[in-house]
Amino acid sequence: MKTINLLFAVHNHQPVGNLEEVFRRSWQEAYDPFLRALENHPGFRISLHYSGSLWEWVEENQPTFMTRIRALTDRGQVELLSGGFYEPLLPAIPERDAIGQVRLSNQYLTEKFKAPPRGLWLAERVWSPTLPRMLAPLGLKYTILDDSHFRYAGFPDEDIFGYYVTESEGHTLSVFPSNKRLRYAIPFRPPEETLDILRRYATDLGHLALTYADDGEKFGIWPGTHRWVYGEKWLEKFLHALEENQDWVHLLTFSEYLENFPPQGRAYLPPASYDEMMEWALPALSAMAYEDLVEELKREKRYEKSRPYLRGGIWENFLVKYPESNHMHKKMLRVSQRVHRALQGKFLSPKDFPPPPALRSLWRAQDSCAYWHGLFGGLHLNYLRHGVYQNLIAAERLAEILERGCGKYLHHEIFDLDKDLQPEVLVTAPDLGAVIKPSYGGGLIELDYRPKRFNLTDVLTRRPEPYHRKLKKNQAGAGDPSARFKHQEAEEALFYDWYDRYSFLDHFLGEGTTFDQFRRCQYPELGDFVNQPYTLTGIEGSDSAGTLRISLERTGSLWKREGQVPLKTVKRFFFYRDKPCVEVGYEITNRGPAEVGLWFGVELNLTLLAGDNPQRYFLFPGLRVEDRRLCSVGAIARVDHLRLRDEAEGFEISLGLSPGGQLWRFPLETVSRGEGGIQKTYQGTVLLFHWPFSLKPDEGKTLGIQVTLEGILPGQKEIEKIQRKA
Repeated sequence: MKTINLLFAVHNHQPVGNLEEVFRRSWQEAYDPFLRALENHPGFRISLHYSGSLWEWVEENQPTFMTRIRALTDRGQVELLSGGFYEPLLPAIPERDAIGQVRLSNQYLTEKFKAPPRGLWLAERVWSPTLPRMLAPLGLKYTILDDSHFRYAGFPDEDIFGYYVTESEGHTLSVFPSNKRLRYAIPFRPPEETLDILRRYATDLGHLALTYADDGEKFGIWPGTHRWVYGEKWLEKFLHALEENQDWVHLLTFSEYLENFPPQGRAYLPPASYDEMMEWALPALSAMAYEDLVEELKREKRYEKSRPYLRGGIWENFLVKYPESNHMHKKMLRVSQRVHRALQGKFLSPKDFPPPPALRSLWRAQDSCAYWHGLFGGLHLNYLRHGVYQNLIAAERLAEILERGCGKYLHHEIFDLDKDLQPEVLVTAPDLGAVIKPSYGGGLIELDYRPKRFNLTDVLTRRPEPYHRKLKKNQAGAGDPSARFKHQEAEEALFYDWYDRYSFLDHFLGEGTTFDQFRRCQYPELGDFVNQPYTLTGIEGSDSAGTLRISLERTGSLWKREGQVPLKTVKRFFFYRDKPCVEVGYEITNRGPAEVGLWFGVELNLTLLAGDNPQRYFLFPGLRVEDRRLCSVGAIARVDHLRLRDEAEGFEISLGLSPGGQLWRFPLETVSRGEGGIQKTYQGTVLLFHWPFSLKPDEGKTLGIQVTLEGILPGQKEIEKIQRKA
């Protein structure tokens, strides 16, 4: 009889910063029922991976889960996989952090379940040829990749099974290719289709193996899967089918297969991920061209033959495609340096674990989910980015306390944070952190309220995504998940920005510019200041003085019908050691030969995470404004002061203008693809303060904006935390 070995692995993960309700729903609809199925079918041998953020949640919220997993490992049914503890992309983080995270995972599984892992789940299957050198010394013998990695290396389909051995600097690692046909069949197609795939590879010797490895969320969380997998009993039918065919389908763990069968050969694989990830990493226009090419090849019946030679980009392209992702990534690298410097190289050997709080916060911030965007929200989800920044700010602050103590200070540094060869100015105090980018409009690209670990400028610029064209062409049919979003509403939200949405960006608006034009980013901009370089002309002040002034200037132009008008804009940022406040003063001077009329605006992009939450809203002292939601849209003819209050976190942002000016406000919303289809996501609130005035030759105009951060009475979240601790 011809037989085949089936190696089955399921990966379960919820990102750091994900909503509590998502953790609970995932447990109820996927993780718990899947585990019950395993308990009821002891012959189903499987490898399981759970990320550290999920382990931590179940330990606190479902403590019996740990006992149940221990029982499955004790009876040899389940093999647990290691990985980067908080689901980082190992090639994308510093090697010492990658080693530390894997070591933490190894130790966790050994201590909790007495099950030292032999294999590793590689997050998003983002592979680097250097990984064997890193992983083999940690006692790991194998990892699981996609069959795509092997195709890119030139392997024909008929040779992609079992496992291969790869090597880096003499360190060997076995790699199992996950079969794409199985991934597309399980759990979406009837069990018989899986058996048909397995029959193709069954042999008289019975030495071959096919690997299935995919996300556990597909067994209950993906749209429609809970009803299909459990309500219509797909999983029960699948397990019964395997049991009924166990005479020729043999279920083994990966370690058992390694011990009993030799490798198929040697393989050196290129840097890659799964097919879809590499397509998503392409710039929008390139991704659309790639999509069109694939469709053309499929129509011409040439796709399968061409497929080995088709590949998109690499994961690192996301750092080009989304500057916000690059900023998070480079801040993470910076914080890693600071944390390890503060710890002076300690806590990197096995005996030093568990890691100290600063290191654990850093590692939580390396969770990969917020750094990219593909089929689901990822980078587009503000609360995932917030989870990254919360932990980066916490790790950075803890490192500072280790180095400086708990006293007051005001520090600045000129440093190329985002690695574009153009230096930024970094300002830190115990209660405030800021990053100024002279080369991009002299803008403020990060403002942190450190007591609450909150990046107030963490917004996302509106950019085209490949799937937007389906909305624009109204192509989403009834069977398409995007049909759940009203086409007209989606199209109305598809505005694209021609500049990055930083704060303290300087506009010179064209005559007749309307609020709606500016909201759509389709307005006449007369100046060349918004995204152009400013010169850093001076930094004055010191830690001991308790104040810091950073001066920038640009001599640019105003482009009017009657000709070019030279303008000089000086912008000065003031920071304070003893209060979380930044004051920005402007001096605009007409360098032209004639009087000129100007319409000057300063743009801020701020976020409190939720645009339509009763605990987060505007306050307009002395003004009657009915809609005070952060997602509200409107124009105010005169404003001197306003506040953005966050009762949930217990703080507010106070904004003061000198002199008072006009205000346009509207939500910054992106249109992205999520599990429920196409959706609008609130990224932040755009505030444009603007003043019309005229200047004679060599005449100047001064303006100022003050941003103060201050705590208020404890919010509901803090009250709940206090109650839990009590």
